[in-house]
Amino acid sequence: MRSGFVTVVGRPNVGKSSLVNAMVGTKVSIISSRPNTTRLRVRGVLHRDDAQVVFVDTPGIHRPKTALGERLNNSAMMSFEDVDVIVAMVDATAAVGPGDRMVLGRSLENLALYAEPPALMVVVNKVDTASPDQVIERLTSVAAAVDALATERGMDPERLGVEYFPVSAHSMKGVDALVEAIVGSLPEGPAYYPDEMVTDTTEAVRVAELVREQLLIRARDELPHSIACRVTEWEWPRIRCEILVERDSQKGIVIGVGGEVLKAVGTAVRAELPPGAYLELFVRVESRWQQRQESLDRLGY
Repeated sequence: MRSGFVTVVGRPNVGKSSLVNAMVGTKVSIISSRPNTTRLRVRGVLHRDDAQVVFVDTPGIHRPKTALGERLNNSAMMSFEDVDVIVAMVDATAAVGPGDRMVLGRSLENLALYAEPPALMVVVNKVDTASPDQVIERLTSVAAAVDALATERGMDPERLGVEYFPVSAHSMKGVDALVEAIVGSLPEGPAYYPDEMVTDTTEAVRVAELVREQLLIRARDELPHSIACRVTEWEWPRIRCEILVERDSQKGIVIGVGGEVLKAVGTAVRAELPPGAYLELFVRVESRWQQRQESLDRLGY
């Protein structure tokens, strides 16, 4: 039996949550096309007869502009600690940029911290939307970037054993090969979670995240960053979820004409909950909550 922890890191919008969901085999993280969708470290557990793999989905590593952004970055950086495998992701449809290099550099630095360093696997995601030439170019350029970053840090690239995987989290291309490589890199050990558990996210947090996911689908411009959700009451089957925005104008957008947006959000979320759930959505304005430490504490960021 092999078991261990695998952190999945990358800049915003490279597909970390989609890949974690694909590897676990079920939805444990919300997804959207918006950058910084993931705000919490989410653990998803893959159960196999020969292994238990605990994947850690992380916020995108970026240059923060708000107190929330700083906390998201800190959360992502903490995910490097005490893991067995680091999966660093880049986008096959975009050139390897400064954000990718920051992620790769931080991944390499982590290898030097331990007597038995974690395995480093670099994933080029979204190969289903890139041309074959783009995929080859991206694999070549990211390998060159890793070698250069390692050399800058006094590390021998030849001895690092970095592996590269072209995958599509959307179509599942290459995902099975990646999972097999991850399992093969894990140490022998016990299961950390019972067989029926696929995530340690609480039900209240899960519902709040599902509400935010549906709002992100319908939001526009700067609004996604200004939305936060939390469950304030849970007396099954009644669930009350508070939606925070930063301005009165945003409140109107979230509610929609005649409440149509909230109705659509509620309908979509209830479809993912057990039958009989009654979901009450309430929108409240809290100015500059992204910059207020007390607000971030209350929201669990």
